[in-house]
Amino acid sequence: MDGNTEMSREADTGYAQGREGQEDRSWQQGQQDTPEMRNTVFIGKKSTMNYVLAVVTQFNSGLSEVTIKARGRAISKAVDVQQIVANKFIATLKNKDIRLSTESMLNEDGTKSRVSAIQIIITK
Repeated sequence: MDGNTEMSREADTGYAQGREGQEDRSWQQGQQDTPEMRNTVFIGKKSTMNYVLAVVTQFNSGLSEVTIKARGRAISKAVDVQQIVANKFIATLKNKDIRLSTESMLNEDGTKSRVSAIQIIITK
């Protein structure tokens, strides 16, 4: 796969790329790729504008609804992404729903920890 194809696929999905080029889907372990996930942008460690591009690309591809998901420290970046898209790129953007939750995670040492999560569902 050439570099341009890899970048466009990453922008379309919003998944962060790991060191080996594998998609970082660790926060959704055990879940299957469903139609709802195809219009979802998962926020991670990349720059905010990468995720803004992913959201705008989703809307430009014909989707009328996109979900932005984040956990932990990335929650503030998810809110930034929504605000930048609404204020700079798509003036007609509306918040359909904002869902807050807490997820339990198993740490490497076997202990459980809880992490906050957010889903921002936006429409054109």
